[in-house]
Amino acid sequence: MSAPAQRPVTDVLSSPVKTRSKGRHRPDIEGLRAVAALLIAVYHIWFGTVSGGVDVFLLLTGFLVTGSLVRTLERGDRIKFGAYWSKVAKRLFPAGAVVLGAVLAGTYLFMPRSQWTEIIGDVQASALYYGNWHLAFGAVDYMAENSAASPVQHFWSLAIQGQFYLVWPLFITAVSLVGVWLGIRVRTAALSAVALVAAGSFGYSLWITSNEPVWAYFDSGARLWELALGGLLALVVTRFALPGALRWAAGWLGLIALVACGFVISDTLPYPGYASLWPTTAAALIILAGAGEAENGRLSANRLLSARPLTWLGGHAFPLFLWHWPVLVFYLEVTDRVRPSLSGGFMVLGVSFLAALATTWVIDGGITRVTTRYKAPIWSLAAGVLFVVPVLVASSLWSQEIDRDRTERLELSSNPMNYPGAAVHLDQELATDLPVLPVYPDTSTVAEDTIEETSDCNAVAADDEMVLCEFGDPDADFTIALVGSSHARHWFNALEAVVERQGWNMVMMTRNACQFSTEIQYRGGEEYTNCTTWNQEVMTELETRDVDAVFGLASLTDPREDKEEHVPDGFLQRWYQLDAMGIDMIAVRDTPRFDFDVPECVDREGASECVADQRDSMAETAPFHHLAEVPDNTSFIDLTGYLCQGGECQGVIGNQLVYYDANHLSYAFSESLGAVLEPHLLEASGQENQADTMLLGSPGVEQAGGEG
Repeated sequence: MSAPAQRPVTDVLSSPVKTRSKGRHRPDIEGLRAVAALLIAVYHIWFGTVSGGVDVFLLLTGFLVTGSLVRTLERGDRIKFGAYWSKVAKRLFPAGAVVLGAVLAGTYLFMPRSQWTEIIGDVQASALYYGNWHLAFGAVDYMAENSAASPVQHFWSLAIQGQFYLVWPLFITAVSLVGVWLGIRVRTAALSAVALVAAGSFGYSLWITSNEPVWAYFDSGARLWELALGGLLALVVTRFALPGALRWAAGWLGLIALVACGFVISDTLPYPGYASLWPTTAAALIILAGAGEAENGRLSANRLLSARPLTWLGGHAFPLFLWHWPVLVFYLEVTDRVRPSLSGGFMVLGVSFLAALATTWVIDGGITRVTTRYKAPIWSLAAGVLFVVPVLVASSLWSQEIDRDRTERLELSSNPMNYPGAAVHLDQELATDLPVLPVYPDTSTVAEDTIEETSDCNAVAADDEMVLCEFGDPDADFTIALVGSSHARHWFNALEAVVERQGWNMVMMTRNACQFSTEIQYRGGEEYTNCTTWNQEVMTELETRDVDAVFGLASLTDPREDKEEHVPDGFLQRWYQLDAMGIDMIAVRDTPRFDFDVPECVDREGASECVADQRDSMAETAPFHHLAEVPDNTSFIDLTGYLCQGGECQGVIGNQLVYYDANHLSYAFSESLGAVLEPHLLEASGQENQADTMLLGSPGVEQAGGEG
């Protein structure tokens, strides 16, 4: 017996729906798909907010898949997993692969080089249906907070559905076997098991959303309840019929609530959590309103959803969903806009729709028609894989080309005359004879490479535990601790260069977005409790370790007009505490901040155009000069002169990319700062007798006890 026809994810978005074993057609669900797809596109294009449409798609997936699987088992048939997954691949992979291939081409044509590596990784994860986890892990990395939206970011929901299709047939089969063993009907056993999954997943969703909302958004476990809720509806809807008046009210209430979802659920609400009940409940009401044998009333919402234009659009909902986001991202990149105008938005929607029609025509009119001649499951699988393989091959070859280019620049950088970085300020002849070369590090990999330098030795915001690493000679006579936020962390390469040359020991204790301060700090409008705990743990480590000096920030810069560079009171209190412990404090002035991504600017405009006004983020004079009193243990270092000249801060200095984003030093330029930092660090730490006399005259060190 051939395997029963199951409904893969594309069917949830683009093919006729039958929800009862008797085969009653539900055109209103076709219309519901169309509304969900339009809401997603409209809210993304013009409002940039959650629409609830993706939640509807997840619920419909669970609704159609669970109903189909259970009906198959109730008929006494078994689910043939190979045939089932092959058909899923044939319908799921081609449309997604076509869009992913177009994204690769669009990325090369329209996106800055600095985003190429990240987008290639996103495309590969999307093609292999783990895109949601790829985004989840990336979202909790500090680097992701400053990155642009990926043109395939919306594929996270497709990944969750793909994972659901892989696991759910096994789950339903296992449940049915347990039911047989217990003497329980298949539908009853499935209803109980799916209800348990829904309850467990929803509870987990509430917990993870309140603790890690960014992670929760992409977490399959936090979204599983939406699919399971659809499954519950499928198992009860055939035996459930609302009275006429209640059907009419439920349908309109659900439709109105769904359309209003994007206005009700703002970006400030943690999602999914409780907020996702709004769109899923709305969709459930619409499904229940259309259940039963009675026809939908003339003025009912379900009759409206059954209208031919909406059912026709529902047949193209899946490719429309896939296309709208990359078209929007490329449009915004080309026009340099944050949000489209009214006419621009309609252009994005129109292009997306035409691309969706073309995709449907190519796949359903060509590939599907050809493969229907061959019934063996292997042909269905081959048809799907045929599209995915070229995407993976092309993205891999492109990645290799980027790696080759990176290697070439690395070889060129071995000659300090090619890429002197900050050292260009120390030698006028070097500055005059600087060769014309592409910037180093490569803009496409600088962020990844810089973060990777210290990724194992730095606590991200979500980490509960402090992370500590040691470098240099553990038996050295002098130990220095690098302590603070990411703006302290980006001095790591400079400090490490000094530590290696001087034979010191270095302890690194840093945490993203967490200052080494006595003050309560906040993140996302809430108290940053992990930071408070981290500060306490750092002080304990400093008390128990034989540390001679702490290296950290002396000030905080900020690009916002209502914020000026300043020395927080919590900094000063920490310095006094270290003084009481007999530990020196070497405080370096914070670095400037740009209002644009420097690597992207270099890609678009060229190095000479990527300049920021120093006054936009830094005070006219270092704010620690104005402190009334400073403890005797504290010395200040100001290397702003190596970052900014004449009031202008350059994005590229000495052929080196200074920043990997808008305000964090690249690993290469930080290392080049080691040469100019060393004499100031030696003087501040009382080790000046070891300094290179060539550099001792460089300005930069302020010893406490004078002006401060």
